[in-house]
Formats: sequence, C-alpha cells, structure tokens
Amino acid sequence: MQPVVLVTGASSGIGSALCKRLLREDAGVRLCLACRSMQKAAATKAVLLAAHPAAQVTLVRLDVSSLESVLRAASEIQCRFQRLDYLFLNAGIMPNTHISFKALISGLFSGKAVHMLSTAEGLITQEDCITADGLQAVFETNLFGHFILIRQLEPLLCCLEKPSLLIWTSSSNARKSAFSLTDYQHSKGKEPYSSSKYATDLASVALNKHFNKQGLYSSVVCPGLVMTNLTYGILPSFFWKLLMPIMWIIRFFTKTYTLTPYNGAEAQMDAYKAVSLLLPCTSESLSIVWLFKQKPESLDALMKYHSCTSPMGKNYVESRKVDVEEETAEIFYQKLLELEKYVLARLNAPLSPK
Repeated sequence: MQPVVLVTGASSGIGSALCKRLLREDAGVRLCLACRSMQKAAATKAVLLAAHPAAQVTLVRLDVSSLESVLRAASEIQCRFQRLDYLFLNAGIMPNTHISFKALISGLFSGKAVHMLSTAEGLITQEDCITADGLQAVFETNLFGHFILIRQLEPLLCCLEKPSLLIWTSSSNARKSAFSLTDYQHSKGKEPYSSSKYATDLASVALNKHFNKQGLYSSVVCPGLVMTNLTYGILPSFFWKLLMPIMWIIRFFTKTYTLTPYNGAEAQMDAYKAVSLLLPCTSESLSIVWLFKQKPESLDALMKYHSCTSPMGKNYVESRKVDVEEETAEIFYQKLLELEKYVLARLNAPLSPK
C-alpha cells in the first residue's frame, strides 16, 4: 500500500523542495500538492514528473487564509482518498516585514549576537491585516486554516491500525514572549509571525493529547534560516546576495543556517521516514532511519526537530524541547475549538464530516 502524502504550500520554497525529496526517497508515494495558486502548483507538478515520470502527483486548490477554500479542499480530498498517512502543514506567510537596523547593529556588538542572528529575536516586525473571515491573516494562514483542515480530515487521519502523522513547519522565531492567550490572534502586537509559530507549537502538543489514542500523531519541525519568498520579502534580493558570504561564515557559529529549501526540509524528511516504517512499503530506502528510530507513539510531544547544516554542508536533525506548558496548550486548544464552532456556524458548515 502506497503512502498518501498531502503537502500544503507545495508550490515553492520548502514545500516544493520537500516534494522533490519525498519522491526521491520513494517514487511510489501518492503525493497531493495543496496550493493556493493552481498555476504554480501545475508548474511544480511538471517539474516533479519530469524527474519521476511514473509518480502519482495530484493537485488540490487550498487557500488556508480562506475557510471556504479549506472546507472545499477537505471535501475534495475525502472524495479522492480513503486515508492520509502524512499531512505536512507547511503553508505560511510573513507579510509586510520590517527589520530594525538599530537592533541589528546593537545586537552584533552584544553577547547575544549568535542568538539574535539564529532566531531574529528583536529584529523583525510585521504589519498584519484582516481576512474575509474576519480573522488576523497570519494567524489564520499559519495556524487556524490548518487546524480546520485537520478537523475536517479526521476520518482520513485517525486509524489505530495505520498511524498518521501531522508535521507542522514551525520556526526558530516561535517565541513564548510574542504569544498571549488573551490575544492569541495577535491583533494588538507587531510580531504576528512569531506568535503564530508559537501557537503552532502549542497546538501540536494539544493535538497529541487528544488524538494519539486514535492513531494520529503530531510533530513540529524547524527548517532553520532558509532563503525563500518569505525571507526575500524582508530585504531586497540584491541585499541578500551581498549578505550571502557573511551568512556562510555565520554557519560556523550557528547550525540552523540551512540556507537552501532542500537543506531546510531535512527534519520533515526524517519525520516521514519515521512513520514509513509502520506502513507497508517495498522501498528499501525507507528502512534508512537516521533520526527517528522509534515509532511515532514513543516520540516526545514536547520536542521540536530542527534541520541543521554543518559548516561543511552536512545535513542533520537536532531535537530540542519546546518552551510550552501543557496546561497552556490545552487552554489554547479549547479556544481554537470555540473559534471553530463560531466561524463554521457563520458559514453554515458542520463541525466535522459525517
């Protein structure tokens, strides 16, 4: 039985690189690209099929910043597949980003320079907006749209005989100090991206508590600093080209400067290999497990798996404990359920598929 994999935000950046690596790992995987732009998705599919002509690659239109789009996509996915083995929750935005050059200069001459350059703490802010659903755009795109997708796809994901895995793309910029339970959409702050990624960590912890007994597991991964459309939106591309030699030097001091989408997808790939051991598959390469040597049910729900690259360019994964309290995760999860009930009632949509 071939693994069924769905990747959101698959048309560019880490999502596109992940799809290439998945097919390179197992050309028999059934891969579904869930993207906002069908034109970009079709182009990505063409590239994948050029390298793997026999691959099974399908497309579904999904805009996680629109609940109507999420509900339509979930319905279409349920018509196509009888199960989902992996759901990579990768789509995200970091809009209208501003960098504080004052903080950058002062930080370079402090004892926290490496930490600052690794996490961007204190360096960047964003200007958020409101979606058609009346929600904060970063919150809905990076977290809530995915949460609704999971809830709608529960029948395909929850099976004790065939464990499924949710894999969230988090960030080293996910900080507890940027998140508040009283303003979990971050409507009053200037760091919605950091808040949304910390909210991702919280949601993953809570989902494990509620769904592990049903055969559904959740992990968060951090791709490190990767040059994608998100990072190119912070500064002009020519500026990044000038900085690139310096960034290669910084890699000697911090291992999270993965830089390329291929390197950034390292943690996602190891998570994929973990569950593949539990699924019927003939590909011998899937038995090569570097990080996850245990079954998903034995993984620590409070760990985040970071893609790392050594100064010499070797990719590996490092696990670190997330700064999350389980009680806070549960309170946040209940707030998400309340919000789900409210927004779906406005759309006259069911809370979960019948």
